[in-house]
Amino acid sequence: MVRVILSLWLLNEMMKIITDKISLNEIKQMADEMFGNMVKVVVDVEREIMAIDGELHADEEALLLENGSKQQNLWGINIYPELTGDDFIEFDSVINLRPSQGNKSRGVDDRKVREKIINILNKLIQK
Repeated sequence: MVRVILSLWLLNEMMKIITDKISLNEIKQMADEMFGNMVKVVVDVEREIMAIDGELHADEEALLLENGSKQQNLWGINIYPELTGDDFIEFDSVINLRPSQGNKSRGVDDRKVREKIINILNKLIQK
């Protein structure tokens, strides 16, 4: 029991909620330390914030839910900080599977929601 609690505490220490700005260099460092070439991100499209640097999108989703976000506003993506253009963002996460909201894939099917996610990233990531 103590080991599980400690693991969750350590996991929460790595993840961050970004409400203002984060530099692209910080994201590159996170990528190097976790997956090598990408970071997992969950974006709250209502509050225009994101959780970053978790091992799983579900962990970041849980962190945002604990901090006042609503599940229907949370979308999982991957960021590849060394890439540009359309290759910078990958709309792919198990948490995006929401048939009740009309999203039947791991992607983000609604073009308007994808655009909102891109706008939020452009606001929060200092390139």
